[in-house]
Amino acid sequence: MALIPACIFLCFAALSVQAEETPVTPQPPDILLGPLFNDVQNAKLFPDQKTFADAVPNSDPLMILADYRMQQNQSGFDLRHFVNVNFTLPKEGEKYVPPEGQSLREHIDGLWPVLTRSTENTEKWDSLLPLPEPYVVPGGRFREVYYWDSYFTMLGLAESGHWDKVADMVANFAHEIDTYGHIPNGNRSYYLSRSQPPFFALMVELLAQHEGDAALKQYLPQMQKEYAYWMDGVENLQAGQQEKRVVKLQDGTLLNRYWDDRDTPRPESWVEDIATAKSNPNRPATEIYRDLRSAAASGWDFSSRWMDNPHQLNTLRTTSIVPVDLNSLMFKMEKILARASKAAGDNAMANQYETLANARQKGIEKYMWNDQQGWYADYDLKSYKVRNQLTAAALFPLYVNAAAKDRANKMATATKTHLLQPGGLNTTSVKSGQQWDAPNGWAPLQWVATEGLQNYGQKEVAMDISWHFLTNVQHTYDREKKLVEKYDVSTTGTGGGGGEYPLQDGFGWTNGVTLKMLDLICPKEQPCDNVPATRPTVKSATTQPSTKEAQPTP
Repeated sequence: MALIPACIFLCFAALSVQAEETPVTPQPPDILLGPLFNDVQNAKLFPDQKTFADAVPNSDPLMILADYRMQQNQSGFDLRHFVNVNFTLPKEGEKYVPPEGQSLREHIDGLWPVLTRSTENTEKWDSLLPLPEPYVVPGGRFREVYYWDSYFTMLGLAESGHWDKVADMVANFAHEIDTYGHIPNGNRSYYLSRSQPPFFALMVELLAQHEGDAALKQYLPQMQKEYAYWMDGVENLQAGQQEKRVVKLQDGTLLNRYWDDRDTPRPESWVEDIATAKSNPNRPATEIYRDLRSAAASGWDFSSRWMDNPHQLNTLRTTSIVPVDLNSLMFKMEKILARASKAAGDNAMANQYETLANARQKGIEKYMWNDQQGWYADYDLKSYKVRNQLTAAALFPLYVNAAAKDRANKMATATKTHLLQPGGLNTTSVKSGQQWDAPNGWAPLQWVATEGLQNYGQKEVAMDISWHFLTNVQHTYDREKKLVEKYDVSTTGTGGGGGEYPLQDGFGWTNGVTLKMLDLICPKEQPCDNVPATRPTVKSATTQPSTKEAQPTP
């Protein structure tokens, strides 16, 4: 990928100018409140550090900070009282009690209005960013909309026939791109310095299933802006260099990595990040903070995938790893941009995006296939070679139809041998205590694997994943009457553990994937509201690829 079409560079330049004209972005609470924020978080006034990050100042933060500086050294000063007087703390959501006797499908359909929020207007100093349309949140402590979560939630909304909500959420994300130049991790000021796995183009493609090419044409400008955000700095890169989210390898191949523009502790995990940085005095704290933040941008916060020592979080180095899932999504973005450009009548630009997609696909096959192990993996910028660890991210090239057919077959074998468990697909095979490791399984990765394997005719393995995961979801629901954020896949009927916070219920992406899988395993003429007691058979299962394109090994 040594040569990049000139007109693409012109697009980047034009969109960079547009980005410079965007309004001044809101400041996160750690900047607005300075030492007060640090002191409150270090005092651990709240069990969850996100609580104070989400608190709303009752007056100008500068005035509150001035009052704090005057009062803090006075005899009898009570920090908790000061916070209670000067801030409105986030309210706990009302506990949802579902009606008795509901099927799994009925429970999910009843949750959509419960998880819907509206923030057209927010308080002046609120960390919550306003959005023009209603949106669906994940649930639990996650009181805002999250970028990559939302795609899998939207799959369920579409399955339930709520295309109006799908359209609303696409409009909200387009608004964020127009306002901030990208889609932040979530609609909070402290999330603005990073994005998340780029699913916006896939959201538009989903909406186009209902609205046709009109959706592609309507949101083409925002898709182009997001692409420019991810490729920002590419025009000045030399071979072997990295700039923000872009990586240029020695042969000129362009790929992407996760990145956060800030190198400070995350406001929502302030104390934890400071402790992680202090635990490794051999590394600059700012470097560790950047890698922690960049791991949050990946959605996999945290995982042995980013770490040199799977049992020491302070060894993570997210920014020196080129992720196979991110680059698969970038490939898909380029393909959808090509389709949208063609729909808009710009065949020349469509061809340019196709050229970029083809070049990226070759880069994935060259640098992200581990021939010795027989699976896709991340590329290591420090060792200059593909990594050995198998993770569920390896299924993303299949999900976006970027995998070579023979390699897809090997991936099916590796998945069944190393990742498939009684309760679904393992995230990795490493037990590190981090939530994006064994024994946890996550709904979005179950769907990516299922869809990806189906794309290449591996229907039996795809059915195994769906069946095992759905059984886990059903058993947990039967016992607890809820769907949760993640599951222990070493068994069935148990929520997952590990990570920085307690298990959350709700839960947006689990709801969405469960509906998709229910409709996948049950025939349309006999839809099921609960998971069947026995594994369905796969009719006419074949190892031949689907009608979607499957590329030969380069």
